[in-house]
Amino acid sequence: MNERQIVLDTETTGLDPAQGHRVIEIGCIELLNRRLTQRRFHVYLQPDRAIDDDAIRVHGLTNEFLASQPRFPDIADELLNFIRGAELIIHNAPFDLGFLNHELRRCGRGQTVLEQICTVEDTLLMARQRHPGQRNSLDALCKRYNVDNSQRTLHGALLDAEILADVYLAMTRQQDSLFVPATAASATLNHGQAQRALRQNRSSLAVIRADAEECAAHANYLDLLDKSSGGACVWRRLDAAESV
Repeated sequence: MNERQIVLDTETTGLDPAQGHRVIEIGCIELLNRRLTQRRFHVYLQPDRAIDDDAIRVHGLTNEFLASQPRFPDIADELLNFIRGAELIIHNAPFDLGFLNHELRRCGRGQTVLEQICTVEDTLLMARQRHPGQRNSLDALCKRYNVDNSQRTLHGALLDAEILADVYLAMTRQQDSLFVPATAASATLNHGQAQRALRQNRSSLAVIRADAEECAAHANYLDLLDKSSGGACVWRRLDAAESV
């Protein structure tokens, strides 16, 4: 069974739909079995209201640019068809869902709530559980998980969705992805080639020990694995057992 996830982000005219603020950009990218596909959904929207100056400083979208863009009712069906049945990955999900559900109500689709047609994973809540007491903004998570966000000089829904996808995959990476199952390894070995017996008189293999720099790099990688797996790094547990 294929696991389909949609990483979603929005930009808006302000902070509160109850005050009449609107969605002006939607960016979605698709993950299938934790792999990025080429499918994207990205639109700019005409909000029929002025954008707050503070919001413009965040995302750089202007009233003049959006004047020629479609309105939300024009793209509602396409959006719903793209995300339906998937798990939505959103950073601070109540914000984006609140705005999108508000837009659906405005265009006469009040019976449709995104939480009813999709499951939702809030990466902000996930990050707070894994890193309590620390900053868990998208930029902070990029730094923590070594995700490149150098192009993020301004917020943008599609760019932020792409960055969030990388952060989400890093946060939820499991150690078993490092290993090839024995059956798969055997199939690779036997496919189209005969196994060759090792010569009995072969010379001894040289053993090259890791130097201090390589050991430090390995330790740093184990730290990253331990964080991303919620403290379940096997090698860390083995090291602890051996030291007892």
